[in-house]
Amino acid sequence: MVEHVDSSDEIKQLLTEIRDNQRLALEQQKAQLDLAREQLARTRSQVSESIDLQKQAMQRFKSLSLVVLPVVFLCVALIAYLIVRYF
Repeated sequence: MVEHVDSSDEIKQLLTEIRDNQRLALEQQKAQLDLAREQLARTRSQVSESIDLQKQAMQRFKSLSLVVLPVVFLCVALIAYLIVRYF
């Protein structure tokens, strides 16, 4: 009968340890999930900011190309004119 009591106490202790370990594991999983959610939110924010910066860059390029391209073509045309005239 003494062995039965010892065995029962041992089983109870093991079950308590298992329960405690499961609680700890769940807490760790929750912490990891929270961290993953924070990283996802940060990533979404960074992607959004990156897209906004790319849109700004494209708008600047379009604005600049309206001025720069005609000047480049004018320079090329003048160089071609000078080459044809003096050679």
